[in-house]
Amino acid sequence: IACLVMYLFAEFDDAANLLAANPDATTISIDEPVEIPKNQHSRLQEPGREEDDELLGTDDSDKTELLAGQKKSAPFWTFEYYQTFFDVDTYQVLDRIKGSVFPVPGKNFVRLYIRSNPDLYGPFWICATLVFTIAVSGNLSNFFIHLGKPTYHYVPEFRKVSIAATTIYAYAWLVPLALWGFLMWRNSKVMNIVSYSFLEIVCVYGYSLFIYIPTAILWIIPQKVVRWVLVVFSLCLSGSVLVMTFWPVVRDDNRRIAVATVATILLLHALLAVGCLAYFFDAPELDIPAPIIPSHNGTTVITKSH
Repeated sequence: IACLVMYLFAEFDDAANLLAANPDATTISIDEPVEIPKNQHSRLQEPGREEDDELLGTDDSDKTELLAGQKKSAPFWTFEYYQTFFDVDTYQVLDRIKGSVFPVPGKNFVRLYIRSNPDLYGPFWICATLVFTIAVSGNLSNFFIHLGKPTYHYVPEFRKVSIAATTIYAYAWLVPLALWGFLMWRNSKVMNIVSYSFLEIVCVYGYSLFIYIPTAILWIIPQKVVRWVLVVFSLCLSGSVLVMTFWPVVRDDNRRIAVATVATILLLHALLAVGCLAYFFDAPELDIPAPIIPSHNGTTVITKSH
């Protein structure tokens, strides 16, 4: 202990001699915080810098998102690989639904809501809910239109569920697949084109279909004018989400190809809405010959149904 004390006093004397020889010298204490350079300090104090990077999609934010995606990656044959597609909470799903119903001009839906954590949970259940909503609403609409007619006999059409499921899920998967392949092909031709991943495109299409769920419920109203007004309104909302998402991707391409791509996206989206309305709600009535029911007095009674 005595040797240690003598050693510390010797070190203290050396430091005192150095300060006496050079009074302008500065000392650094390990307890003092390290000074942040001015340029880094100014960056930390800039308001909304991180938020702007996320919305505008700068290189730093893209690298951060790419590294985050690499950390969650797993072999495709494992359950953990597919579990990441459904790793989303209720608040994220509701926020993405709100973004698809109330699109903000100038904001990219993928960069603002999807890119941080693309999921299949929301698109899957939105499509499933839309399938049963259209099928049930179509049957109820047909029932209310003929309600009170003595010649009408209501028969539930369960085949509408399978037809609606085939149509909606085919649209929500095949159209994004075709669009993803087209963007990859154009990306090889034009280097300025930035392509989305297939999962991101599926997310955009899945969430854009949410507006048709309340629309299909309102289609029960037996007024064609009201139904077509609802179709136009829904197309404007969901179509604007698709345009604001995919136009920035193709705008650097040839002008005709870019306009044709966006027009095709809107045309297919409109065909889905108009086709569902025409088939499930405005289908023409067909006269179905009713069975001949024999009466007790030997005569026959022929009934007519639609």
